[in-house]
Formats: sequence, structure tokens, C-alpha cells
Amino acid sequence: MNKSQEKLIFVQDKMAKAAKLARRKAEDINLIAISKTRVADEIRPLLDAGHRLFGENRVQEAEEKWPALREEYCSFDGQASEEQADVEPVKVHLVGQLQSNKAEDAVRLFDAIHSLDRPSLVKALAKAMDKLDRRIPCFIQVNIGEEPQKGGCEITDVPKLIEATRLADIEVPGLMCIPPSQVHPAPYFALLAKLAKDNELTGLSMGMSGDFETAVKLGATHIRVGTALFGERG
Repeated sequence: MNKSQEKLIFVQDKMAKAAKLARRKAEDINLIAISKTRVADEIRPLLDAGHRLFGENRVQEAEEKWPALREEYCSFDGQASEEQADVEPVKVHLVGQLQSNKAEDAVRLFDAIHSLDRPSLVKALAKAMDKLDRRIPCFIQVNIGEEPQKGGCEITDVPKLIEATRLADIEVPGLMCIPPSQVHPAPYFALLAKLAKDNELTGLSMGMSGDFETAVKLGATHIRVGTALFGERG
């Protein structure tokens, strides 16, 4: 067992303890291993340990890594070989900002998108999904701390953006946020949970390496963890 695999067990244990405190089931929480800037040799130990859900920030970087890794561990279209019949397919989510001109590439490559934040992107993604005949779920990213430097729609724009996705036949499982740094994230996670509930959504993509336990306690369904699994970047 290498260090990444030890860290995976450690993170899973902390997730389970946080879930227990919140009277939740740990299996209801999806751990997205954020593999941005990580090369294939850094990712393989987690794949070898059975982890199958990863996250990337950039379309181009994901295109360079994941088709080959998926082919190595499970076929790209999710159809396992005879030897891999009992192995879950590898899934990759886009967690970074998405330019509209990359929508088709994103729909082709990813299994979910966590950064839908504007009407123009709704149109681009709907067009790409129609062209490729492939629908993928998209979380709406909310600028929960109202920070001008961050992506995400305004809090007040959430209802109309949800309506736009429904008209475009794009599934929205929930909301995503990145709270402001250097402050306690709990109020922001709680606000995102309230926004989701008010809009009849159940998915909450929130929590990263430094705060995922708090996010789990406040209802996160997807946590995005990189450094706690892979270590600090060199």
C-alpha cells in the first residue's frame, strides 16, 4: 500500500465519522478525487485501490489523461471487459470553469459538470448534448460568497438558471460552491443547502481537503478532495 492509498483510507474514515455525527450514511456521499495537475502514475494507485470517481479542472488536461486511463482500467464507454465485469466504470467530473466553446468536448469526455453558471453555457451545453445524443448532469455553481474573482452565478439568479436548464432538458442534480477562503465555511455550506432545498434540489457539491468534514455534516453529497489524497503539489 502506497501513501496515496493510505491517504484514501484516512479520508474515507474521516468521511464516515463526520457522516455518523450527522446521522447520515457514508455511502450516500461521493468522494471526488481531484486529480488536476496529477500525472497518470500519481492517479493509478487510487484506481488500483478501487476508487473510481475523479475530478478535473480543465478540459484539455483531462483529454490528455483520462481516455487512456479509462481504457486501462475500464473501457471509455463504461462497458467492462470480461475480466472487469465486476469493476465499476471510471467516472470523471469537470469541477473547473468551462468556456462555452469547450462545451462539446466537455460533454463528450465528462460524466458530470459542476460549474454551470450562466445562460450562455446552458445553451452551449444543450446544443452539444443534442449533437452528441448524450445527456450528462450539471450542478449549478453558485458564487456563495459574492466574490468578484470567482465563478458561479449570483445567489438571486439561481431560480431562473434552474428554469433555463429545465427548458433545455439538462438534468440539474444540485448546487455547487467554493466558499471564501480564510473564513469558516459552515455558514456558506448552510446557505447552499438552504438554496438547494428552496429550489427542490438534493445534490450539494461542496467541501474540499480542508473542510470536507464540515461539508459532510451540513449535507454534502459530493466532496472534492485533492491535496488530502495526493499531497501538496511539488
